[in-house]
Amino acid sequence: MSSAEPPVASAEPPGHFDIPPPPAVPPQSVTGIDLRVGKRLLWVGSAAYPLENVTRVYTYLLTPKRKEATVLFLKRLGIILSVAFALTILGGITGLASESAASGIVTVVWLGAVAALVFSVIELFSVLTAPVQYVLAVETSGPSVAIVTSPDPRQLDGLVGSIVHAIENPEVEFQVRVDRIMVNPRNYYFGDNVNMYGGAGNVGVAHA
Repeated sequence: MSSAEPPVASAEPPGHFDIPPPPAVPPQSVTGIDLRVGKRLLWVGSAAYPLENVTRVYTYLLTPKRKEATVLFLKRLGIILSVAFALTILGGITGLASESAASGIVTVVWLGAVAALVFSVIELFSVLTAPVQYVLAVETSGPSVAIVTSPDPRQLDGLVGSIVHAIENPEVEFQVRVDRIMVNPRNYYFGDNVNMYGGAGNVGVAHA
């Protein structure tokens, strides 16, 4: 294995920031993992990616879907309250002959509404409190994408150049310690968000 450190590409990789981005914050959402290159393979932990299949290596900010989560919560709130009030009125009409029956229906309806609201609030706060992560992404010619992070954003920027150098130079081998992200993918934007022309409000993920 070559002991020389591979040079870092001089070109600024995609995702470069003039102001250093915030480091990955919570230790609960990351776990240590080895990223290494050897024998034309990129290993991310126990997953191997042939270097010739790597189509893009870049860094970017992984941001939570806070706006979407808030809109979804407001929609759920409107639906839950509408259904609860409608069933309460219906229960009162159908239970006129029996006051105790009407009271029982109303109790069940609002217990269900409260449970649904609690679930919605918990889901909302799980997204609102999710941290922004600065990550390194490795895309392949297939559907596979490897995403890692590090407490030091500059390490990730340097790794972009190191991996590109390894792709261009078959003899290069190296190993570094990074962090694997353990987050709910439904709560985050992955990749680059782009507007799709020719449609109404379409948003997709851009792949090189």
